[in-house]
Amino acid sequence: MQKAMSEIAIPTVLEVGKDKMSNIGVYLNKVGLSKVIVCFGEGIRDMFGTQVIDAIQSQKSVELLDTYDYDDIKLERIAQKAFSLPAHVEAIIGVGGGKVLDIAKYIAHLNNLPFISIPTSTSHDGFASAGCSLIVNERRTSVPARIPFGIIVDIGIIKNSPDKFIYSGIGDLISKITAVYDWQFEERNGKTKVNDFAVMIAKKSVNSIARMPYTSIKEDFFLKELVDSLTMSGIAMEIAGNSAPASGSEHLISHAMDKLLEKPYLHGTQVGVATYIMSMVQEHRYERVRKFLTDTGFFDHVETLGMKAEDFIKAIDLAPTIKPNRYTFVHIPEYREKAKQLVKEDEILKRILH
Repeated sequence: MQKAMSEIAIPTVLEVGKDKMSNIGVYLNKVGLSKVIVCFGEGIRDMFGTQVIDAIQSQKSVELLDTYDYDDIKLERIAQKAFSLPAHVEAIIGVGGGKVLDIAKYIAHLNNLPFISIPTSTSHDGFASAGCSLIVNERRTSVPARIPFGIIVDIGIIKNSPDKFIYSGIGDLISKITAVYDWQFEERNGKTKVNDFAVMIAKKSVNSIARMPYTSIKEDFFLKELVDSLTMSGIAMEIAGNSAPASGSEHLISHAMDKLLEKPYLHGTQVGVATYIMSMVQEHRYERVRKFLTDTGFFDHVETLGMKAEDFIKAIDLAPTIKPNRYTFVHIPEYREKAKQLVKEDEILKRILH
């Protein structure tokens, strides 16, 4: 009996480059979306509100029904907002960082509407993924939604965002090396089945940027490659039907840090440090990880943040409880001990962690 081929969703609109923000209305018109709502993240209206609204209203065929300034990621509050939208709305647009993109994504999901993702920074791959990080019953929880219908990224805006967001994106991107290896480790131990195509896309997402020549992380070409690679990571998760090709033991350590710290660091920054640790535990491509995080200045950036070695040691022990149903390297006691020893003894980690 012939098996059916897999079907996956991919963004219909994908615009990455200079001056893309000024053409939002053109892209909406091109795909026939005429009645839209825009959700702005905290402070985003003051920076880009006029530009976004003018770009939408420049197209007579596109009507802006309403705008929201919304950063409350409690699921019940988002649900209330989702079911009080103006009539006839055809798409939800999110403009800003991770919180508002998750909010807009989930509002769109609850209403079975297209979601247009317009990130103003590239701190992780959430702008291109189907998942949301929301507060459910007072706990930060990963909630499934749908991959964006459209992704519009203005490289000029990304370039002018604080360096910390670019470094966070770099840390999140390099984690695909350890995440894929964890996923394959799970398959070797009979715990899951990997999707070979998702593995290929996830590997390509990191290899394309880790091997490219550049002189600065602020170069247009580097930033475009970073956005493209993070987008590919989101698509790899869509293909897999879960986060495994982009999220392994290094993400579990970061999520544990989120629980342990009163004020966690940026997600991708925590993930980047954890990726370096776990790549050495796995004994897999750690030279590539070390070189990339050194050459981009990621390690130098982390050194300025005051991150504590003890926090990572505690997070390594807590990490398996975050997703007890998985079987990554950090779920194995001997590998946790190896990771904690590396935190104490590795020269780079001793330099950047206090």
